[in-house]
Amino acid sequence: MKRHAYAVLLLAALAGCGGVQIKPEPVLPKALVKPLPARIGLVIQPEMRNLQHKETRWGVGWQVALGAGHVRLARDLFKAEFGDVVEFSDVESASRAPGLKAIFEPRIEQYSFATARETGGRHYAVTIRYRINLFAPDGALADSYTLTGYGSALAKGMSSGRPLESASRAAMRDAAAKFLVQFPDQQAGKRLAANEAVVAEKAAANAGSGPAAIIEAVPIYESGQSSAPPPPQEPPQQPLRAADEAS
Repeated sequence: MKRHAYAVLLLAALAGCGGVQIKPEPVLPKALVKPLPARIGLVIQPEMRNLQHKETRWGVGWQVALGAGHVRLARDLFKAEFGDVVEFSDVESASRAPGLKAIFEPRIEQYSFATARETGGRHYAVTIRYRINLFAPDGALADSYTLTGYGSALAKGMSSGRPLESASRAAMRDAAAKFLVQFPDQQAGKRLAANEAVVAEKAAANAGSGPAAIIEAVPIYESGQSSAPPPPQEPPQQPLRAADEAS
């Protein structure tokens, strides 16, 4: 009963101060993996750079700026996984670059979270679902991987922004760890480990909705965080959108 009253008081305070706005920035430890020797292209689309999640729950506005943090995450992740990374704004530009063995295009498909009110007053939990499209050097789709990051953080004090931001960072780190560890075991990872170009043998009809290999593992929680279960995918979230589209 006390937890419920506290949650109601917290929501009232948030509604009065204009809601919750966060901008999670990843903090990745030094990767204990040997970079693959291949030179690869990293495509970060403009919509990825400006991506944000907005929704309203119980009269409170929640806004999560995902773009800047995920640009940094993508750069750090692929530089840790590969020996040489060249960044591009689209696949077409990357396909014209000489010497690439593969082209990667990370995307965020879903961001969802559970508040302390929904977890019984103790935790904030975040789920982020990613898709990483893999292209051959000529720009033909070779494969597509999905992976999900989970994160949680204890609810402390009257702040909702800090634990939600911590849980978001943990989810980003979780997904990065899965990719770093598991991608080298994929068929494309083995080719790149041998410094061989990826070939479009498993191309899907549509990069955004075709069949995808799944990279998954047991969720990773940062030190000091609770091992709370992953947040539910429901209730349905408002769609992710670029910042310029949301304004």
